[in-house]
Amino acid sequence: MLNIDFIKENKEKVSKAIKDKGIKLNLDELLKVDEERRSQISKIDELRAKQNEFNKKINSVSDKEKPEAIKGMKSISDEIKKFEPALKKTESKWQELMYLVPNIPSDDTPIGPDDKSNKVVEEWGEKPKFDFKFKDHLTLGKELDLFDLERGVKVSGFRGYYLKNEAAVLQVALLFYAFQKMIKQGFTPMITPTILKSFALYGSGHFPFGKDDIYELSNTGKDEKGKQIGENLYLAGTSEPALLGYLSGETIKFEDLPVKLCGFSQCYRNEVGSYGKDTKGLYRIHEFMKVEQAVICEADEKISEEWLQKMRGFSQEILKELKLPHRVLAICTGDMGAGKRKMYDIETYMPSRDGYGETHSDSDLTDWQMRRLNIKYTDKDGKKKFAYALNNTVIASPRILIAVLENFQNKDGSIDIPEVLQPLCGFKKIEKK
Repeated sequence: MLNIDFIKENKEKVSKAIKDKGIKLNLDELLKVDEERRSQISKIDELRAKQNEFNKKINSVSDKEKPEAIKGMKSISDEIKKFEPALKKTESKWQELMYLVPNIPSDDTPIGPDDKSNKVVEEWGEKPKFDFKFKDHLTLGKELDLFDLERGVKVSGFRGYYLKNEAAVLQVALLFYAFQKMIKQGFTPMITPTILKSFALYGSGHFPFGKDDIYELSNTGKDEKGKQIGENLYLAGTSEPALLGYLSGETIKFEDLPVKLCGFSQCYRNEVGSYGKDTKGLYRIHEFMKVEQAVICEADEKISEEWLQKMRGFSQEILKELKLPHRVLAICTGDMGAGKRKMYDIETYMPSRDGYGETHSDSDLTDWQMRRLNIKYTDKDGKKKFAYALNNTVIASPRILIAVLENFQNKDGSIDIPEVLQPLCGFKKIEKK
């Protein structure tokens, strides 16, 4: 969310961001609703001021004059009640439109409508050269008894899966290895809730834009007769909303910045927009595990840019230690999401794709989320300001398993375990049983 005064003062810049990011928003409509809202607030404030005058008058006039004063105060009170529903309706519309206003992308963000406009900014590692016919992760998993998709579908439905034997151990090792790395970097480790209230998802920007991709729990907000009795609840697609929601409505002391949080959680995604894409294997699934990091820092683009690069570095360091070839992409305006000032994706090489697959995402959202969640800090002068926020995928699995299994396969059908994971796994190689 942007400040409404900033929007009014920078209409051309905001309009360009709306166009470049492909957001369906009529900015003129928002500004018109804002004027209406301000006018209604001004009218109600004016009436309340008169109401206060009558209150003072009632306490100062004689008993004979009081009935007339009370009558005047009641008349104003009735008028306020008449205006309040209209203001409530206008504010609801205003909030709905404000949630759609995108952040302004950085000057060095590529401009384009979709992922074809993303720019490769770095490549690392040599792609494996096999002197044998390599196998995809599906074949390796079946031959080595590492996962079971058929029974996964039987029990969980489309895109369901079981990880088994060494694959189950390897997944836990990958996640715990990454978790430990972040703890050593000074991040607070957290196991986050995966059942969330809507405010956390609106606050992080996953609502309203990605609402179709979020699972809603059907039996939480209503009783057995269908009557609404509580808030609707949702399954998290990442720990980011929970990490940021942790500090919602709070003011952070300057000396406590930056706040560095690292979440370990199960994640759920409907993948509603991916029908027909990556239907085989473990690449695109409905539930997975992820280690996510979030940083809340002072409102300074230079500082947030430093954290963006540093967080990307954490993820690349892990991939380099795993010896996995990868590349970094600067994400274009049409592919980056509404709230992001700047974004990188990291794609890891997967032989069966004859190319790279997205495994990490690193984003700077400045104060866009912090305004939605009302997270502030006191600066050096004691003034309250909205903080800046960033998030980054440390590692997500089982997608990263595809890269490990396929890149380190051997001619005899076995798979080597990356050296840094061997102490956590308790084995150096996966072989046929």
